[in-house]
Amino acid sequence: MAKRDYYDVLGAAKGASAEELKKAYRVKAKELHPDRNSDNPNAEAQFKEVNEAYDVLKDPDKKAAYDRYGHAAFEGGMGGGGQRGGGYGQHADFSSAFSDVFEDLFGGFGGRGGQQRSRVQRGSDLRYNLTISLEEAFSGVNKTINVPSSLACDACHGTGAEGGAEPTTCPTCAGMGKVRAQQGFFTVERSCPTCSGLGQIIKDPCKVCHGVGRVEKDRALSVNIPKGVESGTRIRLAGEGEAGLRGGPSGDLYIFIEVTEHTLFQRDGVHLFCRVPITLATAALGGEVEVPTIDGGMSRVKVPAGAQTGKQMRLRGKGMPALRGAGFGDMMIEIAVETPVNLTSRQKEILREFDALSVDNNPEGKSFFSQVKRFWDGMKS
Repeated sequence: MAKRDYYDVLGAAKGASAEELKKAYRVKAKELHPDRNSDNPNAEAQFKEVNEAYDVLKDPDKKAAYDRYGHAAFEGGMGGGGQRGGGYGQHADFSSAFSDVFEDLFGGFGGRGGQQRSRVQRGSDLRYNLTISLEEAFSGVNKTINVPSSLACDACHGTGAEGGAEPTTCPTCAGMGKVRAQQGFFTVERSCPTCSGLGQIIKDPCKVCHGVGRVEKDRALSVNIPKGVESGTRIRLAGEGEAGLRGGPSGDLYIFIEVTEHTLFQRDGVHLFCRVPITLATAALGGEVEVPTIDGGMSRVKVPAGAQTGKQMRLRGKGMPALRGAGFGDMMIEIAVETPVNLTSRQKEILREFDALSVDNNPEGKSFFSQVKRFWDGMKS
């Protein structure tokens, strides 16, 4: 059976560039891989045909010969895709054809077309939980915190080597941090066991940090807490996290704010709520009460005659400042009518007289008991 044209096998146009050929090969190799086509008995043969075509066309010399002479260029012992002891069913041939795809996906290996693995590692980010009062959240505050952290070792300047010497290239992975092993049809890549994936080794470790390049220390940091923060607000301090490994950049420090509960005010976003008890007389007759504000001041609030428990009044602009943007929230005053206790005999006498005269002074109670009466009448009928 005559061989198909290699360009047709890959689905590429004649004269396609190396990059176009590689792209076409990757598509075909994924499409026809036997593991993905278990129901296609011809998949393995087609897969081998694709690898054979790409093995020829990826080589500039072989490609030039094929473009000029076609399949005849590799007949009669001239080398090429079909004269390798059984074609592309052999493991070595598959690895050769597939190596370019691995290099394209994972980078070069052993100095072939890839970039060398980075020799340093960024430090981890750290979290610090900071508790502040509602007053501090209102006005903003500057806090000094002590953070346990890993800092770059001063003795070796973070390199991990004695005297600050530079680490040497790992001989096992040639500085790449990874090694490859052939397993059947596939090439498996894993971290280098000698350098743990760093690409470098330290022959003479620093005696202070034992080759790590960083040491554990507590340090004091000044943190500016802006006005209007709420519980859960996160503040990022760039570069104040854990030191990088062997001279790598430091991570970041994230400060999570927790605002404590207040004895007088309850918070809802930028608004505050304050429950204010008033006397029975003030509720009935009306009057004025003084209420505290979060800025440390006092405001006078006018209570209307006949105020009931739960009635709310608004003090505009007396709430919390907005964290992002201008302006303040409001403070809501909630009235709580307080029942007097420890009455004297005279007070009891006055209240009894008042109660006897209060037949039409309690509309809510009158309405309630009217509904109760209708309920009972309905039950009887």
